[in-house]
Amino acid sequence: MLPRSRRMLVSSLLALHFGSAFALTTFQPISVTSCNHRISFCLNKIRTSTGLLYSPQNKIDGDTSQFNEISSSSRAQRKAAERAKKQKRQNSATRHKTKLESDHPEAILKRQQKKKQQQNPKKFEVGGGSKSKRKHNFAERKAFLLESEKENDEFDVNMDDLRENNRLTNTNFHPINGSDALERSIHEHKLHSQSVGKLDASTTADEVVKAIKRAQNLHDLHDIREIAHFLLEEVGPNFAYGYRGSLLSRLAVASLHLNNHDIAIRCITERRINHRATMIPLESSAIVRGLLRCRYTEEAWEVLEDELSLPLEGWVDFSSVSKHDMGDASTKSTNEEDLLHEENTRRQLEVRDRLIHRARSIASIASRHFYEDEPGAGMNAMKKLNEMGKIVNEAGLTSEEIGMPWERIVKGAAMCESKRRSGKWEDENSSEDPSTWPCNIVYSVLDAMISFPPENRDVTFEALCNALVRRTVFVTGAVDMKGCPEADRGEVAFIGRSNVGKSSLVNMLTNRKSLAFTSKTPGKTQQFNYFAVNDKPDLERQIRFGDEVPGTKDLDAFYIVD
Repeated sequence: MLPRSRRMLVSSLLALHFGSAFALTTFQPISVTSCNHRISFCLNKIRTSTGLLYSPQNKIDGDTSQFNEISSSSRAQRKAAERAKKQKRQNSATRHKTKLESDHPEAILKRQQKKKQQQNPKKFEVGGGSKSKRKHNFAERKAFLLESEKENDEFDVNMDDLRENNRLTNTNFHPINGSDALERSIHEHKLHSQSVGKLDASTTADEVVKAIKRAQNLHDLHDIREIAHFLLEEVGPNFAYGYRGSLLSRLAVASLHLNNHDIAIRCITERRINHRATMIPLESSAIVRGLLRCRYTEEAWEVLEDELSLPLEGWVDFSSVSKHDMGDASTKSTNEEDLLHEENTRRQLEVRDRLIHRARSIASIASRHFYEDEPGAGMNAMKKLNEMGKIVNEAGLTSEEIGMPWERIVKGAAMCESKRRSGKWEDENSSEDPSTWPCNIVYSVLDAMISFPPENRDVTFEALCNALVRRTVFVTGAVDMKGCPEADRGEVAFIGRSNVGKSSLVNMLTNRKSLAFTSKTPGKTQQFNYFAVNDKPDLERQIRFGDEVPGTKDLDAFYIVD
């Protein structure tokens, strides 16, 4: 038996929804389980305003017709919703299975990814593989590219013969005659894309761009071939009001992304022959990065020197136009001097854009060489940047406009320097010659950085300090010249007024908190303090205790004088 208070609660809840007549019937003795069930029914009905379930185990005396009607209608609605949900899941599974088993490029790509996941499940585990930071494995990348070159394609050419004849810069090579292409009828080329299903005479440039982007993202080699047929063999140079050159550059980048180098080289050659006047530095820079991705460094340099070359001396005068005037280059003038002024302004804008993309492309080449353990080629690229630093400053470019990735280049050079100290290139059979290198490979990057506009970024300077300063130890303090250590290496001296932060700067460069003593009181440093940088390991034990420590100092060792 339930207490009277619990039975009153049940009666009140039932009366709230079904009326007082129904509630009065609940004062009969009921069990605890039945009471709990009825309370749950009432609360659920009041809260959601939906039908109640009627259970034969909990029969209620009195007029229950309203209760039975509501519960039966609710049960029917619920069962109908469950059947609809089950049918929807079955239809979705059927469509998904049909799509995965079809010949659609997206289905093929998903099947390939699923197969790779089954073959190498560790690579796709949570926290690893594609979800972690990507690590370049250039050995596997090279093997994959060499394997892809062996596959036969209708655009195949002999790559060795192409390099020997230097076809990239040979203007005598005409893959297609523009007039013949205009006279020929344009055939229909079907694509896998749903938005752009075919390419024909009515196709616009925007549709071709959309088709190229889709084929590149989905790795659809069939569409790339069809687009190449359309652009290289069907349409002429005047297609899309001269926009064909930009389309060829996009197609070249997409082909390189799919490792189809033959289509890319044909696009680059056709673009250079018939569309040289409409070349854009941004497109040339994208082609250079695509060639680097496929390890065609020589071809990347050829495109760089041909399409992103430095201007001839005297071709543009940067001193005659200010930055304010450069933004007003569209002003119409009739005076001859004003026309010359406008032409010089136009050339300035063109040269500035070319310099920006040339610097970024050379930075990509240098970074690629450093991270592939080719420091010699990387330092040659740094020399190219050092040579163009003068004209970059004359053009008035800032570090924000150029956007050089100095941090990445410094870390790549530091990695090569670390391997050099471990003796990687000391073998006689090595293609690298360390005897011609500077004492530290990072110094070649530092020379290029000095020639460019200054960049005030903490991460860049932190990377430089970590690469140039590895070990630091206090050697001695001198009050006259007799107390100075032997001059067997370079010295860097910090000179300035008292209490301006010289010692704090030393601590910052060496990444040490209390290497040099600092104080708010002026005159804390009262002698020449010598700190040995990159000296032999355990030098501090030799200085303090007089023990003989084996080893020699590094080639880039120097003194910091505070």
